[in-house]
Amino acid sequence: MSYFGIFYFPALMFFAAISDLFTMRIPNWLVLGVGLAFFPAAIIAQMPWEAIGIHVLCAFAVLVVAFGLFALNVIGGGDAKFAAATVLWLGAGQVLPYLVYASVFGGVLTILILLLRSLPLEVWITRFEWLSRLHNRKNGVPYGIALAIAAVFVYPETLIYNLLVQS
Repeated sequence: MSYFGIFYFPALMFFAAISDLFTMRIPNWLVLGVGLAFFPAAIIAQMPWEAIGIHVLCAFAVLVVAFGLFALNVIGGGDAKFAAATVLWLGAGQVLPYLVYASVFGGVLTILILLLRSLPLEVWITRFEWLSRLHNRKNGVPYGIALAIAAVFVYPETLIYNLLVQS
């Protein structure tokens, strides 16, 4: 069993979610780390080259669609890059479940943030910049949280996870 691949991906998802919660940003180095780490994990897992190619094509397709949504001001650029890097790990069989989970979790997250924004901002909360940022109606929703949670939900069903468990 390769602990690198099994725990590295969920750990990166955790850091991305925390980063988005506290800063409303997913750093490029983290997105790059998610994307690049797939390749050594795929080699360790002895994933077939054809499967690696399909994972890359899926990630590219998600990147194109996500940047289209970014251009329409529907999602943030960081979320677009993060979703594509995440799909690199998930592959074709888990893209649809990932997007469905991300939509559901994103909807719940949005409702929670809208509820938070409907409440008056207590003075003590202003000491926490990240809570003040979340409360500000001019800011968006840190959707990377939903993307990361959805990825962790579907990860155990992926080819790379199952190959890593067997190796």
